[in-house]
Amino acid sequence: MPGPLTFGRPRRIRRGATLTLVFGAVLATGAAAGGWGDSPTGGRKPQRSSARIAAGSVADTDEIAEAIHDGKVGSQAAEALVSRSGDRWSAFYTAQEYEGFQQSLDGRYVGVGLWVRRLDDGRIEVSRVQGGSPAARGHLAVGDWLRSIDGTKVIGRPVTEVVSRLRGTNDAGTAVRLGLQRAGRTWEANLRRALLPTEAVTVQHLAGHITSVKIAAFTKGVGRQVRAAVHDSNDSSGGVLLDLRGNSGGLVTEAVSVASTFLNGGLVATYDVHGKQQALYADDGGDTETPLVVLVDAGTMSAAELLSGALQDRGRAVVVGSRTFGKGSVQMPSALPDGSVAELTVGHYRLPAGRSVDGRGIAPDLAVSGGENAEAEAREVLSGLGTPP
Repeated sequence: MPGPLTFGRPRRIRRGATLTLVFGAVLATGAAAGGWGDSPTGGRKPQRSSARIAAGSVADTDEIAEAIHDGKVGSQAAEALVSRSGDRWSAFYTAQEYEGFQQSLDGRYVGVGLWVRRLDDGRIEVSRVQGGSPAARGHLAVGDWLRSIDGTKVIGRPVTEVVSRLRGTNDAGTAVRLGLQRAGRTWEANLRRALLPTEAVTVQHLAGHITSVKIAAFTKGVGRQVRAAVHDSNDSSGGVLLDLRGNSGGLVTEAVSVASTFLNGGLVATYDVHGKQQALYADDGGDTETPLVVLVDAGTMSAAELLSGALQDRGRAVVVGSRTFGKGSVQMPSALPDGSVAELTVGHYRLPAGRSVDGRGIAPDLAVSGGENAEAEAREVLSGLGTPP
């Protein structure tokens, strides 16, 4: 039977599905800049559907969902139907993939704790090492070059493929052999993948009594963490800088929970499923006084667009940065007997003012070009907002 709603990413970076509402996927922080991790913030498999096929519609995916529900197709046929639908947002997952994606939304993932990026010459560089991870215990460091994974050279390969090889089959305890280089020295590190916690929320206290809260993805518990960061701060009188750059979405309940931190009730978004309208509301009692600026960029997607757009429409925040991605479609997973899942487009969501995000994105109140320091501009805006009486 059709499952609960998801709001997923395109197949070319396919990831994300859950037991509850999801807007977007859980992908790498900084994906827009080319940095990807082996965490749930990692990459997807390449899209297998052809752009030459006529674009799929909600009606097309409705028929696929009905065929799955009626038991008329198996997993192979369902995967083929999804591929032929031409809908870039629909996706097919094996049971193992689906389990891993649910795990990632729970705030956990199987990996070694590496983030990597591809340099212009094709080399793969370590851009981040998670504390306490197998990679950290193996003394890997930012700036190391990753030469091979289990004997397969990775230089020149797509970052998404490198990430997939780092993660393996999503089984904790499995071994992986990494070929590395640092300052002319080459060596191999033998690591074992582990079940690691995600680091979805990063809090910093900046000069000028500003609290910076960066959300990498909306995994479970993010709303609680953001509320604690805002309410428990010794001094946020200079305002809150909510950084959603590179945030590709996640659990809608968590996005609404974050909205509730800054709103006193009211509408956050509406969405439709097969034409039937639903609404999402903030809880009462949020902080409506502390100055708030939201940072966005082209990597801000789906649930992150919903949050930034809702705060903008409600007049609660000034949005700074560049236009967001523009992902506003709604997916619903349909489960097959073998545990595989077809995630199919069923509708779209709109912001409180009635704006559609899909294909448009969110235009910032203050546009900052790529060559400028968006965070510095955001802090300048906060200094001008002051503390309301």
